[in-house]
Amino acid sequence: MSRYRPPTKPGAKYITPEGEQVLKNELHQLWKVERPKVTQSVSEAAALGDRSENAEYIYGKKRLREIDRRVRYLSKRLDEITVVRSPPDDTSKIFFGAYVTLEDESGQEMRYRLVGPDEISPQKGYISIDSPMGKALLGKHIDAEFEIELASGVKSFVVIGIDYELE
Repeated sequence: MSRYRPPTKPGAKYITPEGEQVLKNELHQLWKVERPKVTQSVSEAAALGDRSENAEYIYGKKRLREIDRRVRYLSKRLDEITVVRSPPDDTSKIFFGAYVTLEDESGQEMRYRLVGPDEISPQKGYISIDSPMGKALLGKHIDAEFEIELASGVKSFVVIGIDYELE
């Protein structure tokens, strides 16, 4: 058995201005606040002597690697993403950044926002445009009916609202 994993398909390269700010804040926190503290604690632990049995030193070095890995990812991601700052020309259809109100076959309403993969938040109702629901919604208009296969089975939905409000 090999450890080979085929490369994953890259997610959408779009992000909202709010999502971009969250990533920038995380990068700043890691690079300017957390990393200097961990570096200081590692150097203090190293000064105590034998590093092979020094748990603070070993943990600190591990934490530094985790921080550096995340900083590299965030820096690369911020360089490659496109920030969508304005609604599309045709606001009668569902595109990136849209707030969509759906009604299922039982009459229950739900509201989602189509965002990039870096901004997914089930609590806020933010779903990725790469998700099955997101892909099914793209390009739809009000009163459009569609079906999607969920874990609980096939469900039908009707689009009852599309909004591109700015937060």
